[in-house]
Amino acid sequence: MPQFYVTAPQPCPYLEGRVERKLFTSLANRSAQALNDTLSQQGFRRSQNVLYRPSCADCSACLSARIRVADFKPSRNQRRVVKRNEMLERNVMNAWATEEQYDLFRRYLDARHADGGMADMDMFEYAAMVEESPVVSRVIEYNDPTEPGHPLKAVCLTDVLQDGVSMVYSFFEPSLAPRSVGTHLIVDHVALAAEMGLPYVYLGYWVPGSPKMQYKSRFRPLEIFYQGEWTDLSQIARVDTEKHPLTADPIQDQVAAIQLPRVTDI
Repeated sequence: MPQFYVTAPQPCPYLEGRVERKLFTSLANRSAQALNDTLSQQGFRRSQNVLYRPSCADCSACLSARIRVADFKPSRNQRRVVKRNEMLERNVMNAWATEEQYDLFRRYLDARHADGGMADMDMFEYAAMVEESPVVSRVIEYNDPTEPGHPLKAVCLTDVLQDGVSMVYSFFEPSLAPRSVGTHLIVDHVALAAEMGLPYVYLGYWVPGSPKMQYKSRFRPLEIFYQGEWTDLSQIARVDTEKHPLTADPIQDQVAAIQLPRVTDI
């Protein structure tokens, strides 16, 4: 039986002036895959050997988001992005870290997230992020065969779930930002999920009011885990992200409401 814990409050990385708190559990080796499958369907997210979900006292803005693969139709702009990046070649690899990946990772962080929480990660910490996965994970590399040496241009660490693929973390050559490579990676993961016969692409958290998370709402149909169930974003007139601290469910009630894998799945 997994044990759940709560982090101490700390500044929210998405919304200025707010405080975040996470409910989390560890991924034990024997039950890791079943737990990752089941809790991902309930708004949880994986980080190495931990599954977590926001549990903030006065805010519910972080909403787990996933694309419904069968109904996805790229917008005109997304089709243009795919065309601009059509030279990139996808290679699905085992979850193994390389120096070429890390060099690209460092360039990406230095250019786009120099003051972020991952800014000081060294090669050993990067390798741990990639390789210390107790679930089915893959590194998906994107190379450019039109350039000498087929250089690495983008990488995505991706989990394979029972009902989809989860984009855990992605990064790309910062000089390619004008080509919207991040958008290309998401559209390509929709194609990858379709090839695998999986119904969803999990994007992590969509945060209304956070400019850096707004891009996720442009992938339709997008479902969000809202008020305890998956709902098409287009069916929600207004997403309520505020809650009074006195109305927040106690942690023990939140834990009691979590559906765990069947014993036969563990």
